[in-house]
Amino acid sequence: MSDKKPMLSCRNVSIRYQVGDFKNIGLKEWVTRRLTGRYKVVDFWADKDVSFEICKGDMLGIIGTNGAGKSTLLKAVSGIMEPTRGRIVRNGRVSALLELASGFDGDLTVKENAYLRGAMLGYTRAFMDETYPYIIDFSDLKEFENRPFKQLSSGMKSRLAFAIASLVEPEILILDEVLSVGDGAFKAKSEAKMREIIKGGATTILVSHSLAQVRSLCNKVLWLHKGEQIAFTDDVQGACDSYEAFLRAPAGTTPKFDPEEIAAKRAAAKAEAERLAEERRRQEEVRRRKAAEAAAELARLRAESKKLAEVRRILKGAGK
Repeated sequence: MSDKKPMLSCRNVSIRYQVGDFKNIGLKEWVTRRLTGRYKVVDFWADKDVSFEICKGDMLGIIGTNGAGKSTLLKAVSGIMEPTRGRIVRNGRVSALLELASGFDGDLTVKENAYLRGAMLGYTRAFMDETYPYIIDFSDLKEFENRPFKQLSSGMKSRLAFAIASLVEPEILILDEVLSVGDGAFKAKSEAKMREIIKGGATTILVSHSLAQVRSLCNKVLWLHKGEQIAFTDDVQGACDSYEAFLRAPAGTTPKFDPEEIAAKRAAAKAEAERLAEERRRQEEVRRRKAAEAAAELARLRAESKKLAEVRRILKGAGK
């Protein structure tokens, strides 16, 4: 499925934010605190030594609780920010759908905003004229196209943004919770569109709290927890199972992905499934044997009954 050359690789990527009391003080106070040693800055590492690589046609699902560093990592991968340490190598055009509903003008109509967003993405007027019918139909907003954008619900706004964004043909596509927009029918439509893009050879990164989406769409998983990499694996089901077990565990439990433990559990589950299948086979064999014996006994009784009936007939004839 994948080419040997990675389309995207992250090597020991770490991203630091500095937090402290320097934002709300003036230059004079800053100098004073620096000189007196009362100036405090704390390093907060949103991501620490994250490493992975994905190739053409791969779809990487990034999972983790809130605050895991997922969105920060996506910003670095998409080029919005530079990592503090480490290296990111991109070997293709990157398109990032991170904040779908941003960049619209609430006082413009839906149609005007569609053209505005298209222009922001670099689409020509001719291209937008050609594709606008697709956009408005895909987003199910035909009856709202001449209404002010601010009158739309957040879900409707996101549907329009997704419809416009899905026009791109990127080599590397980054999605941050964008497949969760809209109702059930639109989610199915957006997933189908993503499958179409992936089938076209795009390398995709998906951040989603929906493990069902990750399980069904992704062939690799990156699990982050408080900025640290717990797992990067092509065992999507195993990683999702481990993550779900962590979510069910008591507070304070350390997240863990143990391939050997997962393999042992799978082997045990397979052995148990085989044992149950063998037991069902044995029970079915017993049932069939008993049914055959019952049928044979019934045939014997019928034959015996037929003989007795014949004897009675003969005796009755002899009595006459």
